[in-house]
Amino acid sequence: MSFAVDVTSAPVRDDADIERAITALGREPGGSLIVVLDTFTDAHRDLIITLAARHRLPAVYPYTPFAADGGLMTYGPDPAQMFGRTADYVDRILRGARAADLPVQQPNKFELVINLKTATALGFSVPPTLIARADHVIE
Repeated sequence: MSFAVDVTSAPVRDDADIERAITALGREPGGSLIVVLDTFTDAHRDLIITLAARHRLPAVYPYTPFAADGGLMTYGPDPAQMFGRTADYVDRILRGARAADLPVQQPNKFELVINLKTATALGFSVPPTLIARADHVIE
């Protein structure tokens, strides 16, 4: 199956790079944005959300705080579950387990959060079927 979508990577290192990358995406017909989670994008969350809104880009972010801060939608691992797993690993290590002996785990619960207030401000309509699938809807 082909969706005829061109994917472009936009490595960024500072505010100016973020602005250039999002401005360029905003000029593309049908442009959109997928933000991956790392400490840099989390630290620049407000700028990324603001620029995506300014350029009217539909954007999907990696976890709930992005939607809570005005991002259109998020889809990513459930942070509460991940932190709970982290606590379990810390407990095991403090009880004497070697970190190298603990199994690598991947998230098994993902959250979809949709910010309808942002969708309305951007002039986007969110299909009711997508809203029904969301774990949280911000109105």
